[in-house]
Amino acid sequence: MYLVREMELADIKQVHAIEVSTFTTPWSEASFREELEGNKHSLYVVIEEEGEILAYGGLWSIVGEGHITNIAVKKGFRGRGFGKKVTETLIEEGKGKGLRAFTLEVRRSNKIAISLYEGLGFVKAGLRLSFYDKPKEDAIIMWKRLR
Repeated sequence: MYLVREMELADIKQVHAIEVSTFTTPWSEASFREELEGNKHSLYVVIEEEGEILAYGGLWSIVGEGHITNIAVKKGFRGRGFGKKVTETLIEEGKGKGLRAFTLEVRRSNKIAISLYEGLGFVKAGLRLSFYDKPKEDAIIMWKRLR
């Protein structure tokens, strides 16, 4: 059985390994450490099973809105609902902190993630041209506004 909990400093090595295997321009271990130690407006969660990190995600609180920074699931564990669970957890925690809207960017070609976010009530709201590198690609901006 897995556990969803806040990310801890001890998780950074495993989280970074997932980050590197998922993204072409990954965050550094130092970036995650700075988020956990120095950003009082951030929340990072992990899904853990028997000491193994399976997925993680992050949320920044910016003037009453939540910006989902990154979500990733370890290879071999994708397609099991962990990305959805991380996203739902970030939204629920954000709602508990008074956030009423959530945004994120997603690669235009990432149909699986786009479908996941649409299923959670996010809608396409615009593009950030050439937002991603390696390869260069537009980002779709998505929003979920709570009633």
